[in-house]
Formats: sequence, C-alpha cells, structure tokens
Amino acid sequence: MPRFKDQAICIRDLDWSESSQVVVLLTETRGKVRGLAKGSKRQSPSSIQRFSGGIELLTAGQVIATSRPSSELASITEWDLQQDHFALRRDLRAQRVAMYAADLCHAMLADLDPHPESFRLLRDLLVALCGGDSMRAEARTPGVEGALLRFQWGLLADCGYKPELTRDVRRDEELATVKTYTFDPVAGGLTSDKGIADWRVRSETVEALRAVAEEGELSGFEPATLERANRLLCVYARTILDKELPTMGVVLGGAAK
Repeated sequence: MPRFKDQAICIRDLDWSESSQVVVLLTETRGKVRGLAKGSKRQSPSSIQRFSGGIELLTAGQVIATSRPSSELASITEWDLQQDHFALRRDLRAQRVAMYAADLCHAMLADLDPHPESFRLLRDLLVALCGGDSMRAEARTPGVEGALLRFQWGLLADCGYKPELTRDVRRDEELATVKTYTFDPVAGGLTSDKGIADWRVRSETVEALRAVAEEGELSGFEPATLERANRLLCVYARTILDKELPTMGVVLGGAAK
C-alpha cells in the first residue's frame, strides 16, 4: 500500500460518520484523489494534531495518505492545514466563484490524472480571491472577474480545450476582423460564420480572451467585458461536459455574450 505526501486543495467533502469524512482532494503531483479520513472530526488532542480539526472545503494543506488497490478511496492519515482561505467567508461573490472553480476542477479532471498546472491555477485563484496575491498587487488581475477568467482559460487549456482565437475554425484561414464573431463549441473556436445565433461574441470579448491567452494585462477592460468572457468560457465548459454544474449559475447570469 504506497504511502504518499503531497500538497492538496479540498474540492469536495462529505460526512462519513460523526467523526470521519470522505473528501476529494486536488493534489499537486497525483491529480484528483478521493480519500477517507477516519477520525478527522474528532476533537481529541491526537486527532486535532493529525487533521488540524478536520478537512474543510476550499482549504489547502499537506496531505499524507495511503493508496489501496482494493478501494477507490485512499486512507488519509494526516492533514496539515496551511491555508484556510477564511477571507472567502467575508465575500459572498468570491466564495461562490471559488465553489464554482472547485466544482469545475472536479468535473473536468479524472481521478489520479496528474495536472500540476490545474492545481496551480486553483491555488492562485483562491489566493487572489482572498486578496493577497502578487498578481493583484501588480494590477494584472482586476478583481474577481479577472482572476476567474485567468483560471477558466488556464483550466480549459490544461485539459486540452484551449479555444482557437486567431484562425477561423470553419474556414481554416486567418480570422477576419469583425465587430461580432461566432463561437463554435464543437470546433472549439471562433469563426466569422453567422450561422449560430446563440454563440455570438463581441469583438471586445475576444480581445479580453486574447489578452488572457497571451498572459497580458486585463486592467484596461471594462468589468462587463470580463463578465461576458467568463460566461462564454463557462458555457463552453458546459458544452464539453454535456451538463450544467450546480455552481455555474454564479457565472452565467443570463446576459448576452
């Protein structure tokens, strides 16, 4: 039974009993890990020392666990809490965005499929939402919408679904400059074809996406533009997954792209 230690973020938690939990952790080197933490909620000194008082959703820490070939659940023996991200509890919008991000990671990533870049993206998003990261200090990510846009773009790219923004995905030629584009979710990119009315995208939304793709500044874009870009990527993810996640409502809202 291999024993491992890794950095992790809790993206799902469920009470197994009065004293134990089943959790899903996004780890840095092993990918998404499902585990059973027996006794993690006990308030005895030994349990608090081993589990920091329990494994809570959206917290980050170091996990020590043992994988078991006969079970889908790893046996979690220790959890050293390192980031509680408590600031999320004081900002409802930030908390809901963080819940969506965890939900999207859970849906997009397969179990035990290492995605260190996705781990980094979620870690950086949570820190940014709490208001303490260097990106915000450098004004690279203006607020919640900018942080979410960088996360969604990066996760889609890391999973192999990076949208094509420079070539027409239907005509296989350089994309013409127009005021309004069409996004083809099946082909995974933009086209100047106007045949899909539900996926019309404004040129300023495309420019925001291109800025994210090039790791450029977002401070020059209006908040409404970043919101539209986030909605587009969210709907794209919904199409990829062929289902709407319960938390997608925080992004979709209902306004036009």
